[in-house]
Amino acid sequence: RMETDCNPMELPNNTGFEEDSDYRDFEGTDVKDMRLEAEAVVNDVLFAVRNMFVSKTLPCAEDVAYINVETRERNRYCLELTEAGLRVVAYDFDQTDDKLQTPYHETVYSLLDSLSPAYREVFGNALLQRLEALKKESQS
Repeated sequence: RMETDCNPMELPNNTGFEEDSDYRDFEGTDVKDMRLEAEAVVNDVLFAVRNMFVSKTLPCAEDVAYINVETRERNRYCLELTEAGLRVVAYDFDQTDDKLQTPYHETVYSLLDSLSPAYREVFGNALLQRLEALKKESQS
């Protein structure tokens, strides 16, 4: 008997899965490429780190991509992005260390939050500025 993490009866009926053309043909080329996902991750948080880019050295595939990040504290990491999430796989660019057993994070925000206090501060300030702008907008 196979163990599952999710009881299918708990899933909402309208997952939108059928309508989502990205997943319509699982064997085909419509499956989401992790490289595109990685580029989106980088674009999302680049403002809050010193440097961040998708690795051109390590192989990207449909199910895995690698992202190099240098925090504002000048610490370098290589991150692995898979369906399971993001995790640190090495303490330098374009490296993987099989001995490293780091936890997966669901989001890049939570991963960077755990690695970089300066990221947390910059991201928090950006959030506050956005909220202030929205507040001003709603008052005018």
